[in-house]
Amino acid sequence: MGKIHYSIVDVFSEGKYTGNPLAVFKNSGSLSSSEMQKIAKEVNFSETTFILSDSKNAGGYDVRIFTPKEEIPFAGHPTLGTASIIQSDILQSKVDNLTLNLKSGQIAVSFHHQEDVIWMKQNEPTFGRVLDSKKVSEVLSINNECIDTRFPIQEVSTGLPVIIVPLLSLEAAKKVRINKEKYYQLIEHTDAKAILVFNPETYCPEHHLNVRDFADYYGIPEDAATGSSNGCLAAYLVKYAYFNKTEINVQVEQGYEMKRPSLLFLNASIVKENINVNVGGKVEKIAQGEWFL
Repeated sequence: MGKIHYSIVDVFSEGKYTGNPLAVFKNSGSLSSSEMQKIAKEVNFSETTFILSDSKNAGGYDVRIFTPKEEIPFAGHPTLGTASIIQSDILQSKVDNLTLNLKSGQIAVSFHHQEDVIWMKQNEPTFGRVLDSKKVSEVLSINNECIDTRFPIQEVSTGLPVIIVPLLSLEAAKKVRINKEKYYQLIEHTDAKAILVFNPETYCPEHHLNVRDFADYYGIPEDAATGSSNGCLAAYLVKYAYFNKTEINVQVEQGYEMKRPSLLFLNASIVKENINVNVGGKVEKIAQGEWFL
């Protein structure tokens, strides 16, 4: 019987057993796609990652990301959590930068050791179709009046598309319940399969935004912390000057409704018509062990 080594980390953590849990499998290039998918389903975290080799390829480490249902090209908390394991377990020394080779392309990761925060630079965002607020409010099971109509409901992608929905209040966010029938009707016609709702009221006064993220399509009814979607949100915030400026450095809370409080740092700016997006957070190592094949 073969075996493979793995670690469990909490990403965008505010301390142990907070943030979004991630399983990271090391030196897993011998596994087939089917085996990886079965392992991800067994683990049943929102995502599981597989580092194919301890060695670099074209300057970066080859990594694959799986939800319980399918492989995806990019995700935020798997990027940061996997980078943390590469540093601690493969390199076994502190580094300032490294690169992950994902399906969506190369993603640069930087370690700010003094603050104990890991940052990733996301791809240039693309902005897709604008959606009807009434249809989306029906998916969310809230009144249309809960949506902040000063800003569009729009598909945005920095590698994995999401539908961004601006809400007026924390009370509205708490009321969100996904109507699965209407949800699947909606995403039949969208590139994005996940929905992120955000609002300017927060549980913690030092935070700037509260976020919830829903992705039943990927087998994730609600996610505790979503780096990819929050990267899209960061791009959206500067494009539409949500804070009345085109450069932001904000703290976002997520996962509170799930009893998995998470903290994400968003940094974005518009430079010569391009939008630069960086998402950061802390990573806490929880466990490690052997997986029998």
